[in-house]
Amino acid sequence: MEWIITLVFIAGYLAIMFEQTIRINKASSALVTGVICWTIYILNANDTALVSHTLMEQLSEISGILFFLLGAMTIVELIDAHDGFEVILEKIQTLNKKKLLWIISLVSFFLSSVLDNLTTTIVMVSLIRKLIGIKDGRLFYAGMVVIAANAGGAWSPIGDVTTTMLWIGKQITPAGIIKSSFIPSLVCLLVPLLILSSILKGEIRPMDSNREEIEKRSTPFERKAVFLTGFLCLLSVPVFKTYTHLPPFMGMLLGLGLMWIMTELIHHEKDEMDKDRFSVNYALRKVDTPSILFFLGILISISALQSTGILANLASWLTGNIKNESSIVMSIGLISSLVDNVPLVAATQGMYSLAQYPTDHFFWHFLAYCTGTGGSALIIGSAAGVAAMGLVKMNFFWYLKKITIWALLGYAAGALVFIVMKALID
Repeated sequence: MEWIITLVFIAGYLAIMFEQTIRINKASSALVTGVICWTIYILNANDTALVSHTLMEQLSEISGILFFLLGAMTIVELIDAHDGFEVILEKIQTLNKKKLLWIISLVSFFLSSVLDNLTTTIVMVSLIRKLIGIKDGRLFYAGMVVIAANAGGAWSPIGDVTTTMLWIGKQITPAGIIKSSFIPSLVCLLVPLLILSSILKGEIRPMDSNREEIEKRSTPFERKAVFLTGFLCLLSVPVFKTYTHLPPFMGMLLGLGLMWIMTELIHHEKDEMDKDRFSVNYALRKVDTPSILFFLGILISISALQSTGILANLASWLTGNIKNESSIVMSIGLISSLVDNVPLVAATQGMYSLAQYPTDHFFWHFLAYCTGTGGSALIIGSAAGVAAMGLVKMNFFWYLKKITIWALLGYAAGALVFIVMKALID
């Protein structure tokens, strides 16, 4: 059964990769793959009730991610409907490709450490769509946002789902992960940045912006109020989670609800026709629903691999065949570019006890770095990549040709720095 599910997953993965060639939307391929994997599982199970229960447990986690994504994308679309991103665009005076690359990448890196890599990618890619006129330019900068957001999330306990999992599991502490992972994560970003800075030349072509039309659509007060409120709502999500211990999607839904109330109050004197484009209903219509369904299909597929023990067996095989712990962790990091890093980290947590590797051991810190940044190697290797894929219509092979090499160089450089730092401390 496990081999059949694995083959179905690989076939679905190939369909997603060759989306442009076979002309079948990746969301449909992902959904079909996920459902078939679970169908094979339950048809070959002795206890179908247990499989159904397992699916519902997995779905509770998946739905949390999807509601989080839906809430974040709606807030961003609501800001965009009020031309809120003009607040930032007015501050970015440069059109120089090199300077813009550094600004966008460094902002993404530090923002993801307090916001999280998924939300940061949604915000920054939405900004890029407003800033850059040429499609290839938007794709390139969006690819760098993925690298920067994943690197920024790897050194913060709230910057990535996996670092949060390790924090909750008591494998790491906030101070420990920041101290050990900040420099390697920064190197992971700086290496591709420095190389690309020597290659990029000239200026970007900006999006055409009709200032008079913007002034007619929204007032300066509306733009600033909605932008600041939306940004604060996004920023407060990790704080909400830390103090209430509720899942992050609850904080995101609270933020969306508050934004909904605020925009209704701002536009309450307008007639229905005038206030429609400023409403949450309008923002929901603009949300890229196929991308959310693609996300659902991917997560359901991977949950099947996790529930059938395929991922745990993979982790066990790595442990049995690769003796060096650094090599094991680096391999897990690269595998996370093929399958989601969350079940891989969960499997690793189950395999290694705190007695073997105590809190803040090198193994856990290195695992957080590798699984956080290794997913950047492929566009569907991280939540940030999947979000960018939908927002700017980036296909698998474009990312593989243009971005993967820089992501791998950064990943390897940061890992080397991590290992050298450990050797110097020991």
